[in-house]
Amino acid sequence: MSNRIKNHPILGNLNDEYCTFFFDEKQVKARFGETIAAALLANNTRILRYHEASGSPRGIYCNIGHCFECRVNVNGQNGVRACMTVVKEGMDVHSQHSLPQPFQKGVWEENETK
Repeated sequence: MSNRIKNHPILGNLNDEYCTFFFDEKQVKARFGETIAAALLANNTRILRYHEASGSPRGIYCNIGHCFECRVNVNGQNGVRACMTVVKEGMDVHSQHSLPQPFQKGVWEENETK
């Protein structure tokens, strides 16, 4: 059973053309024009990254680009918002596990005192 809406009451019949991309080395099917977040949700993927300090799982929260909870690594670039980024054929997406060193708790203050 598909988790995608095929006919929307306002948008009508939705695009039924697909491409593939990779999320953490697994092939994922996505509609053309769909965001990474929407494609992952449709494929039952809820965890997009892990909290930098606690390691707790994070997923989509606001889905409009405000909260940054859906940050992923796309083709080697960290901090890309999955809810705002449209899937492209062959895209290489990875869950994000940590922020760069200066932003981790305690490291910023330590670096500033040197």
